[in-house]
Amino acid sequence: MNFTNMDWALIWSATVETFVMTGASLIFTVLIGLPLGVILFLTAQGQLLENRWTYQALSFLVNVLRSVPFLILLIVMIPLSRALAGTALGVQGAIPPLVASAAPFFARLIENVLREVDPGVSEACRAMGANSRQTVTMALLPEATTGILAAITVTAITLIGYSAMSGVIGGGGLGDLAVRFGYQRYQSDVMLITVLILVVLVQLLQMIGDKLAARIQGKTQ
Repeated sequence: MNFTNMDWALIWSATVETFVMTGASLIFTVLIGLPLGVILFLTAQGQLLENRWTYQALSFLVNVLRSVPFLILLIVMIPLSRALAGTALGVQGAIPPLVASAAPFFARLIENVLREVDPGVSEACRAMGANSRQTVTMALLPEATTGILAAITVTAITLIGYSAMSGVIGGGGLGDLAVRFGYQRYQSDVMLITVLILVVLVQLLQMIGDKLAARIQGKTQ
């Protein structure tokens, strides 16, 4: 292994691309997954907007998307990625499948987080005459803030792993670098560096998420 002759500028560029992919995908994942998770929770049996058919339809859709392996989803969504992002390659082309895979996962996490909120919170809101929207925005979501932050952290870490896999079809970032140089050109030093950077990114995200969750939990107690 020769670490002195490596193209560090290329490695830095790939790291930035991974940040961009993960960050953009996480934003869209939260924007889609949070409302979807709330609807799943509200339409479940015994909840404020109980609706068996709506819950089963959304639950089926979430389970289908979660069950498709990400590499297969990458390939299947190539036409849709071209339509949405203008390309199926690079950072832009990787974002649609990343969101399609992570949003259902995040939605299910949100549903589970809301289920853990004390049912007395909803009952108290009902007693005070609050409607469903007010109950969710003013009571349930604030009560579940710590759990939601933990869900975002887990999803961000999952997206880092998925973004690395997108390198198989030229998705850009560290995964693409590892495939093109580490695997196809047998440069094990590049492969090792990309793996180490991914490990560091995951550790940093977990530390930041844990500290933010602990700080918020301390303020609410």
